Amino acid sequence: MTNLRQVLALNMKEKRNALGLSQAKLAEKVNTAPTYIAMIELEKKFPSVEMLERIASALVIDTTELFSVKPLPENSLKKLHKAILLDFEKVIARKLKNL
Repeated sequence: MTNLRQVLALNMKEKRNALGLSQAKLAEKVNTAPTYIAMIELEKKFPSVEMLERIASALVIDTTELFSVKPLPENSLKKLHKAILLDFEKVIARKLKNL
């Protein structure tokens, strides 16, 4: 995921949920409308630097963490699944060769 809006939206929503905050509660903490928070999380709006700082402060993180790219668990699972299948194929090929 390289789209900056996507990264921001995902990180904001993830951290907000981890803190048990609704969009309305986060909006209250940063002095904005809940619809504005929703629009950021839907990738429809991009906040100013000042708003990013207020959001990060309300989420108790450094502003740069809002743009931290983390590997998604599903991607890791796909890689693991692929590796397991390749290992199975190798084992089966060896067994068939020995027959």
